[in-house]
Amino acid sequence: MEAGTLRQILLITDGCSNQGEDPAAMAALARERGITVNVIGVVENDVIDEKGIKEIENIALSGGGVSQIVYAQQLSQTVQMVTQKAMTQTIQGVINRELKHILGESKKLEDLPPDTRGEVMEVVDELGETSKLEVLVLVDTSASMKHKLPTVKDSLLDLSLSMNARIGENRFSVFVFPGKKKDVEKLLEWTPELNSLSKIFPKLTTGGITPTGPAIREALSYFNKKRSLRGLLSHDEQYYEDSM
Repeated sequence: MEAGTLRQILLITDGCSNQGEDPAAMAALARERGITVNVIGVVENDVIDEKGIKEIENIALSGGGVSQIVYAQQLSQTVQMVTQKAMTQTIQGVINRELKHILGESKKLEDLPPDTRGEVMEVVDELGETSKLEVLVLVDTSASMKHKLPTVKDSLLDLSLSMNARIGENRFSVFVFPGKKKDVEKLLEWTPELNSLSKIFPKLTTGGITPTGPAIREALSYFNKKRSLRGLLSHDEQYYEDSM
C-alpha cells in the first residue's frame, strides 16, 4: 500500500457559526471528497457555550475528523496532536477498508491477533511519517477571536516546524473567515513553511459574523482547483508545481 496524500481541513474557532450553510453538512461533503475536517474550539477565560461545543463536535463527526476544546494557552500542542491523530485515524480507516476487502466484512483492526495488529500499527505509523500531507487551516476571525489570534499564529508556526520533521512532504494553506470583502479570504497559498504568517497575522481585522459553513465550502473548492490544475499538467511540470 503506497503512501498517498492525506488531506485535512483544520478549523480553529471559538464558537457558533451564525451565517450561511450548515457547517456540519459542508463537513460531510468534505468527507465524501476524501478530506478530513478537524475542529479545535479555543476557550479563554470565557467559556464556550453548550451550543458552540455541540457544533464543534458535530462538524468533526460529519467530517470524519477529530475535535478538541482547548484553553488558548494549550493551543500549540493541541494543533499538533489533532493533526497527528487525524492522520492516524485516516490511515487506520483506509487499512480497515483493505482488511474488510481481504478478510471479509466483519474484520477490523481490533479483531486481528495481537502480533499482527502490532505489525499493522507499525505500517500505520510508517504511512503517517511518509504520506504527503495537505492541511488547509481555516481560522475564525470573528470579533471574539481578536485577542486569541497571536496564540493561533504561534501554534501554526509550531505545527509547521513539527510536521517538517516528517519524511513525507507537507503543504499548508491558511484561510480566514469572515474575510474583508467575502465570507472567507485566502491568507496564504499552499506552502511547506508557515513563517510568513508572522507578517500577515498582526494585520488581520476581526469582524462580527461567523460564516463557518461557507468557509468550509470555499476551502473544498480550493483543494479541487489545485487538483484539477495538476491533472492538466504533464509529469515534469507537475513536479515543478509541486515543488514550488
